[in-house]
Amino acid sequence: MTTVNKDTVVGDLLDIDPETGKFLQEIGMHCLSCPMSRSETLEEACMVHGEDVGELVNKINKFLSEKAGS
Repeated sequence: MTTVNKDTVVGDLLDIDPETGKFLQEIGMHCLSCPMSRSETLEEACMVHGEDVGELVNKINKFLSEKAGS
């Protein structure tokens, strides 16, 4: 199973599992295909959108873990 952290690049995360985009959309990151969003880290995305990166990383890792277990 892949684990992400605050330094994971958004584009890499979407390459790992495109379904994780739903967590980014929940924080207001709706343009997932624009060049800037594909090159920024989760920490940078959270800063821009006023969200807690730890909370987002935990949600994504929980999702990936549950998905790997199914």
